[in-house]
This record gives sequence, C-alpha cells and structure tokens, in this order.
Amino acid sequence: MAKSEVHPGHKFEQWQVWPGSYDNPPADGLYSFPEQTGLAISPETPIASMGSCFAREIRKSLIKKGYAYILEEVEHPASVHASAAWERTYNTFAMRQIFEYTFASFAPDIRWWTAPVSGKIQDPYRRIILYDSILAAEKDFRHHLVCSRRALKSARVLILTLGLTEIWEDTKDGAVICLPSGPYVKEGGSMERYRFRVSRYTENLQNLERIHALMSQQNPECQLLITVSPVHLWATFRQDLDVISASCNSKSTLRAAADEFVSRHENVYYFPAFEMATIYRMLMGQTYFAEGKENFHVNRETVAFIMKHFYRFYSVRKP
Repeated sequence: MAKSEVHPGHKFEQWQVWPGSYDNPPADGLYSFPEQTGLAISPETPIASMGSCFAREIRKSLIKKGYAYILEEVEHPASVHASAAWERTYNTFAMRQIFEYTFASFAPDIRWWTAPVSGKIQDPYRRIILYDSILAAEKDFRHHLVCSRRALKSARVLILTLGLTEIWEDTKDGAVICLPSGPYVKEGGSMERYRFRVSRYTENLQNLERIHALMSQQNPECQLLITVSPVHLWATFRQDLDVISASCNSKSTLRAAADEFVSRHENVYYFPAFEMATIYRMLMGQTYFAEGKENFHVNRETVAFIMKHFYRFYSVRKP
C-alpha cells in the first residue's frame, strides 16, 4: 500500500510557519517578519497619517519618539487624530473624500448640516466638527484645504489605518457622511436622504485605488503604509448580524482589500498591527483588550508592542 506524506519536506523561513507549531519556535515577543520590508523610515522622514482610532496611537508614538510627523492645524481639536483636521476616518469612503476635496473635487448636494434647535453648523463629512455660522464653517474649511494639501504633498510616508465597512450614504449623490451623530441628529434633523449599508470588498479596493491615483499625481514620491485597526466595533447598525460578527466581517473585508491593494503597487506596504494584536498577543497568552467601558479598544501594552515592531520593521534608527 502506498504511503501518503502529510507534511512534505518543504523549506520555510521562520516567519512562514505558525509560531510554536512542530519544531518552530513559539511566540516569544518578537513578531517574525520578512527581513527586507522595502520601506525605510528615518527620524527625518516626513510622515503623515489618517484613519480610525488606532491612527491616533500611531501619531502619538511618532511624535513622542521625535520623528518628523507632519502637524497641521495644531490649534484645531480635530487634528489630534491625524496630520491635519481630518478627524477620525472610520471607512475608506471618508478617506477617499478627503483626497478628492484636497486634490480634485468633492461637491455634495448638502455641504453643511444646520441643527434644527441650536442652529449649530455641523460638517457631515468630518466627525462632529461644529461652527456657529455657515460663514465661519466655510472660512475654516478653506483654511483646512490649504493645510490638508500641504500635509499630503509634503509626506514621504503616508499611513492609512482602515477601520470598518459600515457606511451611511446619501441616496441622491452617493456622498458618505461620517456618522449619524452630533446636534443635527440629536435635535431631529432629517435623515431621509441617507441609508445605512455595509460596503463590500470591491468598492473598498476601488476607494484605495482612487487614493493611490490622486497621490501618484500630486505626490509621486510618497510611499503608502496600510494597516487594519485592531480596535473592534463598539456597536453595529446591522439588523442581521451581532456586533462581534459584524466587526469580524469589517476587518476581514478590509484586510482582503489591503492585501490586493499592496500586491498591485510597488510603493504600498502592509503593517500587520491587526494580526499582532488579535492573534500574536493571544498566542503569548496576553489579552489585547482594554479594560472598562471601552473594552473594544486595545490596551496600552498592546499599543506599545505594536509600535515597538513598527520601529523594528521600518526605522533606520532601531529602538
């Protein structure tokens, strides 16, 4: 009788084999990764970033370490999450709209929301940015355009952190609002134009390609580093799925889109922050979830672990 060889004798590098399987070393705190990443960052490299909540952690670490992190609109509270007052951008649609209003055109039918009771002017496309008047809103946005363009044009590395796939879309012109929140929504502003839906792989990939095309035109020397945020959904608007399943679907979809996006472009790279938190830390017997009411976030130890590897992989000044 012929014998079937279950495990043929292929030769793999350590980073190609699951940690701790057979005779491969277990997870020991040093995430195994190909030695040549293709991306080199020095403390003098101008770096910009935008994205979901985890993007804020990357920003804080780079600034603390003394890297040339690009800071625009420092007086604006919405700039604490990114290189300019883009606020938090949870989905690739919101990201794409930033690049379009910065370098091309973005002219939605409804540009500002007016709260029915307080009269506050709200930017639907940046998370709860408020003004006292349309005049003040338009003046600030003109300044924001200058700063946004300067940040993206001067970056030599741009980090994009992908968060989720759930969106609220204008049914008339396709513009995607940030979230149905803020005084406009709380005070009963009409949401009839908007519909909730789950975006899919192809359109998220198309958004990333649109970003790449605009950056290639406006700043061809810039390299893109893509991450998937390890911060899970706090809640889902879906009626057909629980929040844990909805979060996994978001992350899986974005991870697949990121993989295809990276494979298409020589100047695009992927940093496995999501994998380090959700798998590698667990292999070491360490939780990555924060404690308390925001336990869907990652804890401080995990943030430090991820950023240690960021510098280990990419920095020419090793930690």
